[in-house]
Amino acid sequence: MAEILRKETVGGVLLLIGALAALIWANTAWSDSYHALRDTTVGPAALHLDLSLGTWAADGLLAVFFFVVGVELKREFVEGSLRDLRRAAMPITAALGGMVVPALIFVVINLRGGAEALNGWAVPTATDIAFAVAILAVIGAHLPSALRTFLLTLAVVDDLLAVTVIAIFYTDELNLFYLGAALIPLLAFGFALRRGMHAWWLLVPLAAVTWWLVHESGVHATIAGVLLGFLVPVSRYVDGKKVSVAEHIEHRIRPLSAGLAVPVFAFFAAGVTVGGLTGLTEALTDTISVGVIAGLVLGKVVGIFGVSYLVARFTRAHLDDELSWVDVLGVSLLGGIGFTVSLLIGDLAYGAGTVAADHVKVAVLAGSLLSAVLASVVLTVRNRAYRRIVALEQVDDDGDGIPDVYQDR
Repeated sequence: MAEILRKETVGGVLLLIGALAALIWANTAWSDSYHALRDTTVGPAALHLDLSLGTWAADGLLAVFFFVVGVELKREFVEGSLRDLRRAAMPITAALGGMVVPALIFVVINLRGGAEALNGWAVPTATDIAFAVAILAVIGAHLPSALRTFLLTLAVVDDLLAVTVIAIFYTDELNLFYLGAALIPLLAFGFALRRGMHAWWLLVPLAAVTWWLVHESGVHATIAGVLLGFLVPVSRYVDGKKVSVAEHIEHRIRPLSAGLAVPVFAFFAAGVTVGGLTGLTEALTDTISVGVIAGLVLGKVVGIFGVSYLVARFTRAHLDDELSWVDVLGVSLLGGIGFTVSLLIGDLAYGAGTVAADHVKVAVLAGSLLSAVLASVVLTVRNRAYRRIVALEQVDDDGDGIPDVYQDR
């Protein structure tokens, strides 16, 4: 089962199932039972952890997802595509464009709504890596591997930007004592891993204490997951042999993230009672919703594709030889799938359970669905083109063992 959960497509499917289950339940005659379940409070009050199940999913389980994100970021910066800045320049700048342009579009649309409406400027800036990569894996069997690398680099940088935004702009009060105290178990966690101590009974308590102290500091608790992930050493040498520590840790934790943490968060985050056609119309015509949808569907394409083209046009950076600009357009549309982190930012910006937060959920679902459909159309066409190329490369009419396409005519 763990091997199945490590597959990119499975994580995206479970995420979708969790969201659909919540949407269906929240819009039936039994919607009150869904809200009652989401708002059920559990946890020790003495530690200020008497939280609702919805909050536990957003603050607790999602920290596991962000831990995996932190480990991936560390690997990319040390040994992956982000190590070579010249190679990574285009997807990195594309990620920046994919954050700035959607935010600007949202702000322009909501200028008349005042400061409260503008709180959600960061909602359309995030890309859901699980959904985006899952869709690419399903429809892109013949797409070049460079396209997946471009998307992963883009999504990893996007995650880093999203984490930074949450830490800076969505922290209401900061308790420096708790934040400073969190450094003790955090550094102990990193030290233990560097010394080769991988016992769960040591690492899990250190991670839990770090999470609790960050939670008490006022910084969103998911940041603890990223910090813990950053401290996982990419590799170390044992008896002269290189051991990939980060890969081992990620291999162990990813099934928990993909199979439990993210789907359960989606289940508690996506359950908004629409209120029929009237309620859906009201939600989608709210300027906040319009800003979110326009930011995801239009802003991501303009930001990612536009910046990529400008960088290739005016700098020495260039598009990978395997890719065409139509491929980049498809990836730009995939960037508009902003599910997990977008829903989290929506609740942080407007407060979970508020009308504005519910409208954001509807908008994120609508914008992500539209982006996914458009991306699927573009990439399916490109996949067929690449499949024809592969077929031509296998033709050997003269039977000499060398494909005819590679022979001079």
